[in-house]
Amino acid sequence: MYAGTSAQRASFLYMQSPAGAEVEVRRSRRRKRTVSAYRRDGKVIVMIPDRFTRAEEAEWVTTMLDRLERSDKRRRRTDDQLMRRAQEMCRDYLHDKVEPASVRWVDNMTTRWASCTTSTREIRLSDRLQPMPAWVVDYVLLHELAHLLQPGHGPQFWRLIESYPRLERARGYLHGVSATAGLGLSDG
Repeated sequence: MYAGTSAQRASFLYMQSPAGAEVEVRRSRRRKRTVSAYRRDGKVIVMIPDRFTRAEEAEWVTTMLDRLERSDKRRRRTDDQLMRRAQEMCRDYLHDKVEPASVRWVDNMTTRWASCTTSTREIRLSDRLQPMPAWVVDYVLLHELAHLLQPGHGPQFWRLIESYPRLERARGYLHGVSATAGLGLSDG
């Protein structure tokens, strides 16, 4: 389904993928043979040569959506991988002072990036973190691990995680994502 003005159609076309994602098709006169696709701001951008017919465009959009989906599946971290990473983070930054009982991804978290239950030592990370860089996920994981030792966000808590080299950068990244998407999420 295409939308937009006729002036936009000359270089940009908007459509919905079968999975419901918004797809923006960008045609380029400079692009001769290559097709590429990437995700930005919650939509898929597919870049194609201007000479492609509508049928070729539709075929390539489908192909590129499939490729992105396969790529996402390869990059998606499992709960087991997350637990192993938590154990590494405990060793490297918390000197093995704590061990989580479980660490897992959840899809029902809408008001925070992660949470932990200190009494059961369970940590849950929002699956919204899945596509983010590993150093951001590591920060969120370390943040929750530190809560198993120190509830709240007082000076003792921040001392536990201050040795993480990308602490401020990761916090800034999360604040930026939250602000851009209008999520209102905070890391503490």
